[in-house]
Amino acid sequence: MSWRPRVPHDLRVVGLAVLAGLPAVVVALALLWTGDFSAKVRWTLSALVLGVHAGACLALHERVARPLYTVAGLLSALREGDYSVRGRGERPGDPLGEVLLEVNALADTLREQRLGALEAGALLGQVMEAIDVAVLAFDATGTLKLVNRAGARLVGLPRAQLLGQRAEGLGFGELLEGPAPRRLTRAFAQEGGPYELWRGMFREGGQPHQLVVLTDLRLALREEEREAWRRLVRVLSHEINNSLTPIQSIADALKDLVAQVPRPADWEEDTRHGLGIIARRAESLARFMSAHARLARLPPPTPGMVEVEPWVRRVVALEPRRPVAVRPGPALTVPGDADQLEQLLINLVRNAVDAVLSEEGSAGGVWVSWAVHAPGAVEVWVEDEGPGLADTANLFVPFFTTKPQGNGIGLALSRQIAEAHGGSLRLENRTDGRGCRARLRLPLDAPRA
Repeated sequence: MSWRPRVPHDLRVVGLAVLAGLPAVVVALALLWTGDFSAKVRWTLSALVLGVHAGACLALHERVARPLYTVAGLLSALREGDYSVRGRGERPGDPLGEVLLEVNALADTLREQRLGALEAGALLGQVMEAIDVAVLAFDATGTLKLVNRAGARLVGLPRAQLLGQRAEGLGFGELLEGPAPRRLTRAFAQEGGPYELWRGMFREGGQPHQLVVLTDLRLALREEEREAWRRLVRVLSHEINNSLTPIQSIADALKDLVAQVPRPADWEEDTRHGLGIIARRAESLARFMSAHARLARLPPPTPGMVEVEPWVRRVVALEPRRPVAVRPGPALTVPGDADQLEQLLINLVRNAVDAVLSEEGSAGGVWVSWAVHAPGAVEVWVEDEGPGLADTANLFVPFFTTKPQGNGIGLALSRQIAEAHGGSLRLENRTDGRGCRARLRLPLDAPRA
């Protein structure tokens, strides 16, 4: 292994300059000392030659070393985070000028990136402080490194006391383990919950960290409950008022009729007619409340296996008003409750036939078909050639109906059954012609051979 002396770059340049000028110096000195000159001239000119050579080497050293020290100072400032320092003398076409030009451009780029990072960090900090979601970050040892205001409020301690604490000491060990996302029902210092737990990984300084997010679902659930109550009260008020208003009006009329002296000759017939109206409205209100109770008490599905084609043909055979065509699809089996699925499909077929019959003289058809929509799912279509859907916003609102004799629970009950089976129900206007298409998607069992 050879040894090379570590000579600084500027000294190597000076050494090369000395060696380059040495032949000329030797020749000049040889001519002086071999020529016919006096000793005074010889010593004077020799000193002059050596001084000029030394001065040229030192000037060359200054020209080489100073720009390098300048670039080193600029890079040191950039490393320390000072992006305001700039080098002078940058110009294209000159090697040193090109270096200074690139260093200054690098400083501008780093300055912009630093400002962007500072602005993004400040924005992230404001967002974390403003959101009502607890955010906590733990390092690889389970030590809490970051917590926002909502997280500190959740624990009930100031952030200064929380940072640096271990997760086990704070009672947060379960947050770093188990599946995520998941729902937590445990209580913290702040009253609330249930909570939705989300956990993810990130790196800071090359070290892995876990980010834990806890969302209090109480407010969202309460808002959903309030909205459900508002809709329910609105529907109930509408239906009950529709029954009570005529009952009250007829009752007042009958009261005035009975109080007349003498009574009209046909007062008994009017009384029977009025009492009949009151009875019919009371019966209608009773049916309405019974339908509501039925919707609220839908039992969970009884597990079983349902073959799609026999299921469809059984339902189609129950519709007496209009022939319903079956467009057979593949032989498939779906898991579920046969009785509930039949009720669901009966509602869809009945709605399709009602839509076709709603147009006087209409000869539109109704048909049912099915196919594998995606791996693991089957989609059953009930299509009609009726007038289509005019109001799609309230289709699945309980007790909303556009039919004169409808009760408004068919579609709501059908969607409830579909979702209880892990599926979905959608209604849309057909794009290939007039009418509506009901799309029922259900989880699919293994295909039959």
